[in-house]
Amino acid sequence: MLPSALTTAPEPAIHDLASRIRRLGPSCGPVRLVGVDGHAGSGKSTFAGLLAGALDGAPVLRLDDVASHQELFGWTGRLLSEVVEPLGRGETAHYSPYDWRARRFGPPRPLPPAPVIVVEGVGAGRRALRPHLALLLWMDLPREESWSRGRERDGEEQREFWDGWVRAESEHFAGDPSRPFADLLVRQRKEGYELLTGPAGTDDSAAPFTHGDDPSALW
Repeated sequence: MLPSALTTAPEPAIHDLASRIRRLGPSCGPVRLVGVDGHAGSGKSTFAGLLAGALDGAPVLRLDDVASHQELFGWTGRLLSEVVEPLGRGETAHYSPYDWRARRFGPPRPLPPAPVIVVEGVGAGRRALRPHLALLLWMDLPREESWSRGRERDGEEQREFWDGWVRAESEHFAGDPSRPFADLLVRQRKEGYELLTGPAGTDDSAAPFTHGDDPSALW
């Protein structure tokens, strides 16, 4: 059950959500994997960083480090074998972050088991990962608005990449949607964040959270 909004403590929505996550059981070996999914440009990275901070510096696995130019969405096998399966055994995972400018993977990076690991990126709620997630969050911003923000953020030099990305993302979500399986929807409001029960949630009467933050910090 979602707790009601707090009004006196700073960053109430984030802290309330962190408290809820701590009460969840492990979902991948000893780890609670929390997915933060949404369209490119929807504010996933900022939200995931704030949530990780409220979880005492929980590690954030960014799927931008897992994907590549050759595999925008075809990285499921690598993620399962390099990250999910070792964590499921209680072992340290190792993955090689992709350098988008050099177009190559870098040296392996360790990811030890932790009480919570936040998995952030487009496709974090994909079919193959959902069984390993303790909670799935969806940044609930329409795709056209998200893509517009992303294009503005990345500038003219990335226009060709964005054209290809939009096609690839549309195809991905058409065949493997995440939003219908989200436990919580994260919406940006003028005063900050609002978290609502998602399509897969069970508490229809839950009061929304709010989190005060300047909207310009969300992308």
